[in-house]
Amino acid sequence: MLVSENEIYCLSANRGHRTLLVDLNNFASFPTLAVGILVAALRNAGHRVDLMVPLAYDVPASAREKPDRLHHHMMRKVHLSTAPGTRILRDRLRSLYYARQRRPHATVIREVTRALDQKPDILLLSAYLQHHETVVELCRLAKLRNIPVLLGGPAFNLKGTVEAWRSMPGLTAIYGGEADLSVPDLVSAIVERKDLRDIPGVVLPDGSGNSYAPPLRELDKSPVPDFTDFPWDRYPVRIIPIMTGRGCQWARCLFCSDVVSANGRTFRTRSLEIVLHEMREQSHRYGTSNFLFLDLKLNSNPHLLRGLVENVQMVVPGAQWIGTVHVDLRKDNGLTRSELRAAASAGMRRVSFGLESGSQRMLDLMDKGASAEANETFINHASEAGISVRCTMFKGFPGEQADDLERTADFLVRNSRHIDRIRFNDFSILEDTPIWNSIMSGGNGYPDIRMLGTDAAHARLRYAQSSGKGAAYRKAMSRVLSAVYAINRRPLRDEARMFDGLM
Repeated sequence: MLVSENEIYCLSANRGHRTLLVDLNNFASFPTLAVGILVAALRNAGHRVDLMVPLAYDVPASAREKPDRLHHHMMRKVHLSTAPGTRILRDRLRSLYYARQRRPHATVIREVTRALDQKPDILLLSAYLQHHETVVELCRLAKLRNIPVLLGGPAFNLKGTVEAWRSMPGLTAIYGGEADLSVPDLVSAIVERKDLRDIPGVVLPDGSGNSYAPPLRELDKSPVPDFTDFPWDRYPVRIIPIMTGRGCQWARCLFCSDVVSANGRTFRTRSLEIVLHEMREQSHRYGTSNFLFLDLKLNSNPHLLRGLVENVQMVVPGAQWIGTVHVDLRKDNGLTRSELRAAASAGMRRVSFGLESGSQRMLDLMDKGASAEANETFINHASEAGISVRCTMFKGFPGEQADDLERTADFLVRNSRHIDRIRFNDFSILEDTPIWNSIMSGGNGYPDIRMLGTDAAHARLRYAQSSGKGAAYRKAMSRVLSAVYAINRRPLRDEARMFDGLM
């Protein structure tokens, strides 16, 4: 009988199994937090873990937002173009790019093959959706050696995605939950050939199983992540990922896929004491005082954020850290001018937030829970405090007009000197988000969207959009992209440079 998600179960040493864990989420600058948690949980329970990280074998890793060059600006203009006659060419170029990005890397296949030849008891794969082809090949290799495979990742609680992935040859099971406490028992159950169908969150290749795993509530029981086997010599700066909580207290943005992911469902927080203990412990283990907070919104719990600011320098002297926030309209969101100044004094060097648009009308259509005016105030106050500001934005949310883009361009020009980086993308409709569910239900709330089908393996809707095709729209978009380029071409301020490309 397996223990529940909320219990800690320790295997005796002689029941431990040899686990090969492959982290396909190949980050250029820091270890993968979720994988570190799994390694710690397995080792604490008596399992032997061999971790394979592609970066250790010089596989090119993911990095973000280096200073723009002219060719980056031109590529962005092509990627986001709505000009007549460009769609077919643009979509073909996109397809070629994604096909190249998603194909299995020869070094990954070679090194995992070598590791599988050592006959581990089980192969664990931690993957994002762009790794589909790599997972197919690794499952094939494991099947040839009669090694069971357990697949997990943040999107595998989505029913359509699981349906598209579950039947690949060699796959034993998909787990679509937070495995912080349950992974030792999952490994034992698979290796010992137990019945998996009643385990919450497990789906089998034939579609049977229980796809729903409740969100992990007792986050304080999650183990301190074990990053020992990550390739620290490959990272330009030693930076430790950490979270104070999971999910988002707002959780209403119509486009947001983060809050429907396995670890983003519902907002839950850790205690301040546990967070500070982990920071102290990890700083001692890995010889660094640099931290990356991966919370969807670090200010979801303003009280905890204030406690962090007040105590971090006592716990880790010289700590420097970055994180993401939501500039919402709560009376207390933890982001006043004085609170930002205190955060900067406590070591905060960079902040990211979802600006999305400079048009209030668009923010309201998105149910963003924010105002353009409050966003502008926040940007100015954070920059004034000495914190580097990064924004995410996109074009193409249903209903967007030329006037909305003009307002966005005006916003960016007006605040250019206070923003250090902008990540600007095309809008995507992702599985199980509110806008996805509205369109899939056949409602007429988005008349400018015509559904073409779904890319289930990558949890995306394929669609055509009738808005955004006029000359005025294209002219306004050109202004926006020029403003983005003017911001992104500048070097980061010195105090944030070590965190370049992390978020």
